[in-house]
Amino acid sequence: MFDYFYGIQSEQFAFYRIPKVLFTDDRFRVLSAEAKTLYGILLDRVTLSAKNGWIDQQGRVYIIYTIEEIMADMNCGNKKAIQLLSDLEEKVGLIERKRQGLGKPNLIYVKNFISVENRGEGHFQNCQKHTSGNAERTSPEMAEGHGRNTDTSNTENSDIDSFSSDRTVGERNEAMRMLTQYQAYFRESLELDTLAQDSSLDQEALSAMVDLMVEVCCSGKNTIRINREDMPTEIVKSRFMKLNSEHIKYALLTLANNTTRVRDMKQYMLAVLYNAPITMNAYYQNWVQHDMAKGLA
Repeated sequence: MFDYFYGIQSEQFAFYRIPKVLFTDDRFRVLSAEAKTLYGILLDRVTLSAKNGWIDQQGRVYIIYTIEEIMADMNCGNKKAIQLLSDLEEKVGLIERKRQGLGKPNLIYVKNFISVENRGEGHFQNCQKHTSGNAERTSPEMAEGHGRNTDTSNTENSDIDSFSSDRTVGERNEAMRMLTQYQAYFRESLELDTLAQDSSLDQEALSAMVDLMVEVCCSGKNTIRINREDMPTEIVKSRFMKLNSEHIKYALLTLANNTTRVRDMKQYMLAVLYNAPITMNAYYQNWVQHDMAKGLA
């Protein structure tokens, strides 16, 4: 018999995360639940591939995931595994397979479910004036650029003059569209509407965190400096897009409980957000063990 969850014990486990947009956007309604599940598994493997350096000459991350592995993970037959991959590639274009030949497994490029391809070199060097795309740049008042409201409609008045003069109108429109979609993604995945109603949370810090995560996701840089180490931007981006409201609450708690002077708030906040899944799990595991030991005493 399986036991119940107590408190927030579920946070100590690892999960595959399937983007909600796959269920809410009409573009993806042609996909079966199994195909969407497979996409969640593929997304999870992207982070590992980036860590292993599986990146092509164009800077694109690819994964190697054989039909046999899919059959085992999805508990399905060969025909079904092939069909699921075909659905993701041919129906909606969420993946792209590249043959290696000589009996080698295909390389699989997992497409960003928010972005569109062929954005052009140097795209998103700047998302807008107040989110530069360079996460190494210090800006303690970064939250003032957007204010407390994370409503995506506010992007209509965003300053696009920061784009260089040779940017085309199409590129500017694509940048703003992407910015808006990332804001909408985090609003949903982090349950920002609910967090905004919690008076115990620092709403200004919450807004700054969201702005920072959007900035990283829009960044055109190859690396982001976190914990005094240059991390591949794709890894940081993947980590941020897997955060949920509990991670954000924990990050806000960490900021509130910090008693040391922070010289670079932006770098500190980046580290807190990036480390949140690991440090939060360790914190709550210790909390659960302490609570259980206390109950047995």
